[in-house]
Amino acid sequence: MVRQTGAFATAALLGVLAIGVRGQTAVRVDFPEGYRTWTHTKSMVVQDGHFLYKEFGGIHHIYANGKALAALQANATFPDGSVFVLDVLAARADANALLEGARSLRAVMHKDGKRFAKTGGWGYEVFKGEARQGTVSDGGTRCHGCHTSRRSHDCVLHDWRP
Repeated sequence: MVRQTGAFATAALLGVLAIGVRGQTAVRVDFPEGYRTWTHTKSMVVQDGHFLYKEFGGIHHIYANGKALAALQANATFPDGSVFVLDVLAARADANALLEGARSLRAVMHKDGKRFAKTGGWGYEVFKGEARQGTVSDGGTRCHGCHTSRRSHDCVLHDWRP
C-alpha cells in the first residue's frame, strides 16, 4: 500500500466528514461509547483560513479501537469492526497556548462490509457537540467521496506514526 502522511491526509479526513440532516433510510453508525479509552493516533489544529475551518475548526484528536489500531500499525486492510473517531474541540488561545474548549463534534468511521457496502464497507456518522444522535443524511456518500482518495489504504486517511 502507498503511504501518505502529513497535512494532506489529515485535511482529507476532515473534508469527508460532512454534516447534514439525519435521513430516514440510511444505515446508521452507532455512537462510539468509550472511545476515549482507545488509542490516540493523531492530533492537529485546523485554524481560521483553512478551507475546512467553518465546519471543522479547532483541535482534532483521532482515536482507533483495537481492530483499527492493529491494521493501521500493519498498514493492512481494515477488518470489519474497525472504528475511528475524530473528536473536534474548540481551540482557544490563552497565555500563548492553544487550549481545548467545548466539543464541536465527533465524527465516526465504522467498517462493516455488509452494512456499508455502498460506501466501500465504511459507515460514517457525525455527532454534533455532546449529542448522541448522528446527523449524516446521505448514508455517508459525501464522506466516502473524499476517502476514496486513499483506496490504497482502505480509505483511511492517516497512517500510523510509530
